[in-house]
Amino acid sequence: MKIFPAVDILGGKAVRLTRGAYDSAKTYFDDPVRAASLMREAGAEYLHVIDLDGARSGRTDNFSLIERIVKQTSLKVEVGGGVRDTERVKAYLDSGAFRVILGTSAVKNYPFVLAAAAAFPGRIAVGVDAKDGFVAVSGWEESTGVRGVEFCEKLAGDGVCDVIYTDVACDGAMAGTNLDVYRELVKIKGLRVVASGGVKDMDEIAELEKMGADGVILGKALYEGALDLKKVTEAFGKCSQRE
Repeated sequence: MKIFPAVDILGGKAVRLTRGAYDSAKTYFDDPVRAASLMREAGAEYLHVIDLDGARSGRTDNFSLIERIVKQTSLKVEVGGGVRDTERVKAYLDSGAFRVILGTSAVKNYPFVLAAAAAFPGRIAVGVDAKDGFVAVSGWEESTGVRGVEFCEKLAGDGVCDVIYTDVACDGAMAGTNLDVYRELVKIKGLRVVASGGVKDMDEIAELEKMGADGVILGKALYEGALDLKKVTEAFGKCSQRE
């Protein structure tokens, strides 16, 4: 199973939000590159990076900083936030990113996500962030009438295989993730699911691995010391080393 420690960037710093609220941001590192380097030293192979400024603005506000993370750490970095067109997808991939995450654009411009997945096979993931079961966009600040699970079924049916699913109510709360929704999602034919939001301990990671999740994103539990990244990568990251 892929282990993705998370670096969320807001105002040039590595922060964590609670339940998607920007005014809850807590800074953990003034230098996100340093945060990423420490994760590499702890055994990480993958990294999940979100430009929170870009997610709200619709621009890639922290592109140069994220490019530094990619080049200086040599991690397999998936990156999202503010990616709204093919030019920005290509720019991140050309910078060395492992894959690009489409969120708001996947909902508001569905033909774009299909075209991107076709143009860059295996290099596109869709971030599905759900509030009360419905997809939320624009940095989680705008709710839609689209049900998260149904949207994932649509994506898989159209050949978009990689989804990062976040239950926003769980994210950053360190109170446990929504295991029930992942049990439902892993049953969707052709879908590879990365679980994100509220994962708090090794038992939850083990349960996600058992049910067949393709990966898991770890955020505040790492930053607050509830999870030890070295122990997590040793216990659960071995399969990615064999890919």
